[in-house]
This record gives sequence, C-alpha cells and structure tokens, in this order.
Amino acid sequence: MKVGLHVAISGQLALYQQLESVAQNVANITTPGYRADGSRFSALVAQQRPAPVSYVSGRETYIVTEPGAIKATGNPLDVALRGDVWMALQGPNGIVYTRDGRMRMLPDGRLVSSANGWPVLDVGGAPIALKPKAGPPQIAADGMITQNGRQIGAIGLFRIPEDAKLTRVGNSGVIPDTEPEPVVRFVDAGVIQGFIEESNVNGAIEMVRLIEVTNAFRRLSSALGAAEESMLAAIRTLGETG
Repeated sequence: MKVGLHVAISGQLALYQQLESVAQNVANITTPGYRADGSRFSALVAQQRPAPVSYVSGRETYIVTEPGAIKATGNPLDVALRGDVWMALQGPNGIVYTRDGRMRMLPDGRLVSSANGWPVLDVGGAPIALKPKAGPPQIAADGMITQNGRQIGAIGLFRIPEDAKLTRVGNSGVIPDTEPEPVVRFVDAGVIQGFIEESNVNGAIEMVRLIEVTNAFRRLSSALGAAEESMLAAIRTLGETG
C-alpha cells in the first residue's frame, strides 16, 4: 500500500511538471519566434517483491523545432528566418540565439533586438551598426544589409546541432551546450525582410493537453486519497486488535 502511495505521488509530480510546460506555452502563444516546450517522462523500475514497481522519473524538457507561421509586418527591420537557423544576440552573459527577428535601430545606428535591446551580431560575432541618415536598409536573403546600394553588414545565421541541449533565456532566446555552426550556404536557409515568425504553439492542442493533465491529476488525487484512507483504516484495525 505504501508503494502505491509513492507511485501516485511520483505521477502527480510528473503531471505538475507537464502542467508547467503547458502554462509556459500558452503564455507565449503570441510571442514571435517562440518555440514550444515539450516534455518526456521515463519510468524508473524498482526491483521490489513480489513484483517490480515503476515510478515516473523526472521530466526531460525539449524545444519543439517545427517553425511557426510567417506573418508580414512591412517593417524593413523585421526579418523571418527561413530554415532551421538562428540569429545571434549579444546578451549580458554571452551570446544568445533567437528566432525572434524583430529589430530596431538606435540613434547611433546600432542594430538591436526589439524584444530586449541586445545587439544583433554578424557571423563573426561583431555587433552590426547601420547609418542613421542613409535611408531604410535592404536585407537580402543571405542576411546582407545595404543602404543606398552600399553594403553595411550582414545578419549572422547559425545552425544549432540537433543533439544540443538548449537552455531558455527569456521567451525566445536559447543558449546551446554545443557551439553552433555559422551558415555559409543559403540554399535552405536565409531571411525574409518585412516578415516575422510567429510562435509555433498550437493553442487548440495545448488546451486539450491542459484538460487531459488536469483530469489525470484529479484522478490521481482521488486514488491517493482512497489509498490513504485505506492505510489509516488498516492502522486503526491493527491498533484495536493489538
């Protein structure tokens, strides 16, 4: 009976963690460049008698890599990323990679992220600076920026290895545990000026997940309460016959 309580509690903990993932996704359903949180759970088998018992182990989170929809904004400093590539920003503690292509120009010409004000980097890791009085920039598919026909710089694009573990920074930023590779061929990668990538969260699916997780949590809570009542009844019975 005690084992059953432990199994139920491990299940509740796993469901609570999954609920956190759903809440994170729903909160960012309108965040440009956001890629949804996914969860994996595994079973931990304890060799107990008369039979092995399976507990739910801790959650492994991952980022869903499917791109979001492309939305036109008409802003020349907005870009959507084509292909599985990321832009680089100079964060306060190092380089942060993002799919949020909303940018703005500071009065001194520096090109920064609209979301957090961090400098946008080129492929060599250097900040990009535009000419404030040279007119609106033109951004080519390979990220090259020109003003009045003159090359100013290029937005750096990077591929993150598929097996890299990503740590979230803010809503749309990530830091991989392995070094991303700069993109030098733009056959299946690039940028689209005047567009942004929307969040890849599917609101309908997340609401279904929310209902399923909530119902499962309630069922486990009921089972846990019944098991606890049975244990207390057994203890009272033993006390009366002792």
